[in-house]
Amino acid sequence: MLTVITRRCGTITGYITAIWGAGKLVASQLVVRRTLIVAKMSQPDYVQEFNKNGYAVIPNFLSPQEVVALKSAMARIIDEMDPKDHSRHIFHHPDQESTHSQTKSDSFDDYFLNSGDKVRFYFEPKAVREDGSLTVPKDRAISRAGYAIGWLEPAFKKVTFSEKIKDICRMMGLVDPRLVQSVYLFKNPLLGQKVTTHQDSTFQNVDPPEKLLGFWIALDDAAVENGCLHFMPGTQHVPPTCHFIRNPNPTPGKLTMMRGAEPDEKEFPLERFKPAPVSKGSLVLIHGNVIHKSEDNTSDKPRNAYTFHVVDFNNARYSPENWLQPTEAMPFPKLYEVQV
Repeated sequence: MLTVITRRCGTITGYITAIWGAGKLVASQLVVRRTLIVAKMSQPDYVQEFNKNGYAVIPNFLSPQEVVALKSAMARIIDEMDPKDHSRHIFHHPDQESTHSQTKSDSFDDYFLNSGDKVRFYFEPKAVREDGSLTVPKDRAISRAGYAIGWLEPAFKKVTFSEKIKDICRMMGLVDPRLVQSVYLFKNPLLGQKVTTHQDSTFQNVDPPEKLLGFWIALDDAAVENGCLHFMPGTQHVPPTCHFIRNPNPTPGKLTMMRGAEPDEKEFPLERFKPAPVSKGSLVLIHGNVIHKSEDNTSDKPRNAYTFHVVDFNNARYSPENWLQPTEAMPFPKLYEVQV
């Protein structure tokens, strides 16, 4: 009598079937071992790099033409944008102190909280005067535009739901990836401010956190001088100590809050970080827990990037307390079902 037994093989996605006959294992350990080796070798280098370090770089992911298309689309969006409607909204990382009279809570009002299904603009503190007027041209004054640009703007949607993004998701083992946010980052010369040490899972609480995957696409060459990403390799196993959530007891100017103990920047010395300079068109995959940051742009070169996050909703829970929630206009679309 033969019995078919299917076993899951470690972290390798897939199964090995061993055939037992008359109480003895017919499929030899050699066959099992060979299957494991082949499965491991079939993984792209970036999957192995990601599993080891919590992030991975894929050079030349976008063609020069695709990079130009995204930057041209953003130039058009900015040209159509009136700063008077947006410039009061200054971007500050939630754990950064502001010296601007418009405190950091100004960016976390209704304008921010309801931006998940819109394209809204957040400005650099040094680019905005107290009366809301700009100190530089508007295309240099903006810090970021989000948080639904990958769903609402055709050029960005074309990249976000492209077959090559879907192929990455499949290779990373995502079963039901859905777009939860998408942002254009500017990091303009001499104005682009640092993004302090953080984990993406602080801002998008997903259980388990490995179901959260960030895509960061360089639209300019990113070097240390103009604020490339810096990572603390291997920290994808470190759970976040706090979560940025909707305030359960909201008051004007305090619609969001940080729950839990925020990590001290001093706990993450610079020597523990590894810079990740990349050429334009490169894709950086980011684990939800890996600790990372970027510094000020102190150069005369821009560091534009397009970034978005997907959550694999298969056997995962997206916290209802997260600041970003699905809406009718932005229902967290399923990547594999959207055709562009």
